[in-house]
Amino acid sequence: MNNTVIDYTDFAEYDRRQRCIERHLVAAFLGGLLVGLVGMLIAGRGPEWVGQVYEPYAYLALSLVVGVTASGFGWALLTTFLAAVSALVAAMGAGALRGDLAFDVIGGSAAGLNWMLALLVGLGLLSYVTRRDDAWGDLAAGAVGAALLADVMDRATPGFIGNDQSFWPLPALVIGLLSVALVFVLRRNARARLLSLARSAVVAGVLTVCLAAFVAGWIPLAV
Repeated sequence: MNNTVIDYTDFAEYDRRQRCIERHLVAAFLGGLLVGLVGMLIAGRGPEWVGQVYEPYAYLALSLVVGVTASGFGWALLTTFLAAVSALVAAMGAGALRGDLAFDVIGGSAAGLNWMLALLVGLGLLSYVTRRDDAWGDLAAGAVGAALLADVMDRATPGFIGNDQSFWPLPALVIGLLSVALVFVLRRNARARLLSLARSAVVAGVLTVCLAAFVAGWIPLAV
């Protein structure tokens, strides 16, 4: 008669992993609700730069945290999308309580809302890839930093599409420095950090030049 020995350690590890995934899903959902609710409650109150900094950077920070803590690439896609949608729903609910029934509460327009959702999910996926210890991780960290820096340049430069006078100089400098610091945090050694930061600077510069060419009319694209 054969004696079968069952190793319950594997079952315990599987159960622990499943519970971590469940907690991560719930945390992403609740985090999105909290960020969206607070964003609408502070909108139009206090200094103008507070709202300008909160949107979009509080939403972007949520997406980055959710993505980098996900258990897998597919889970990063699901949880960042869940966090983004829950933030939108919370913002719409808070806006309704204040008498504002507009759908485009995040992003300023329907197109801006779609772009914001795509950006949140994209940054969440990139932040998950930064966990790799290879060139792909360096490239992902550089792309995250470049996206944030390019947005700062767009909002701080007069004549650009997203320019806002209340965003310059202090908010822009603070967000810019935090974007650089984020690249260092996402990588684990000095070489990877320098490579990622260099990629961020190059890509952000290219994006800014393209944006300037579009604003100047050198790139004839319809919006």
